[in-house]
Amino acid sequence: MKSYSAIPVEFADLLSAKGRRVLDGRARDLNNALADPRRRFVALDGMISKQKADALRKILDAEFYRYLTPLAAPIPPETITEMRANHDDWLPKTVRVKTAYLENIRSRAYRRAVDLGLVELLGSDSLRQFAEIVLGRKLDPKNGQQVICYGPGDYSGPHTDHYPRLKRAAGGYLDFHLSLSSPAVLHQYLIYAKGGHWSEIVPVHNSGCLTLYRLPFWHMTTPLAAQPGREDEARRWLLLATFFYR
Repeated sequence: MKSYSAIPVEFADLLSAKGRRVLDGRARDLNNALADPRRRFVALDGMISKQKADALRKILDAEFYRYLTPLAAPIPPETITEMRANHDDWLPKTVRVKTAYLENIRSRAYRRAVDLGLVELLGSDSLRQFAEIVLGRKLDPKNGQQVICYGPGDYSGPHTDHYPRLKRAAGGYLDFHLSLSSPAVLHQYLIYAKGGHWSEIVPVHNSGCLTLYRLPFWHMTTPLAAQPGREDEARRWLLLATFFYR
């Protein structure tokens, strides 16, 4: 199968004029925006060309959705039935999405992602360089890649993304997300902790929204809500690149 020219293999080719200013280091307010260790998260709208974001989303809908695998981890009933003390609540990570891990090079999803240009896009130098400018430090060129798709009611429950037994990740790492939402999506939000409280909420459903996470920290994604009567069309794609610090 031939690659689709509508999917750029360089992240820079998706950028709007505003996004190019960041990549060129001319957006002073965003240079080193995540360098302060107290700041864990940034959401950036208007960085991606709307026309190119819509074209990329439509290709994913038509050419990649069938390669996704359901991922569901519901709340275990024993979180209630096995409690022995008042207010002794515990909750593992819960989630419901469809996904494809692009590190499994033998999978059909990986092969299709290569053919479409997704692997090259997520591994492009300009994507890493954009992240380095916002983060304020160098990143390992080799990254992890994943595609996620949220439908109506899909969510990711409270979690930290902390990997204390993984040496490269134990001291922190960066997640880079590109969101591509259909017009049928009403809303979806990221809620995260600041100062030990669930005090921050940011919309992440705008198509072309970029979100950068300096992990680990407590966060969650609310259930995706669809426009009334458009549930069958409501999808939010998430193209994810994970970077270790160089």
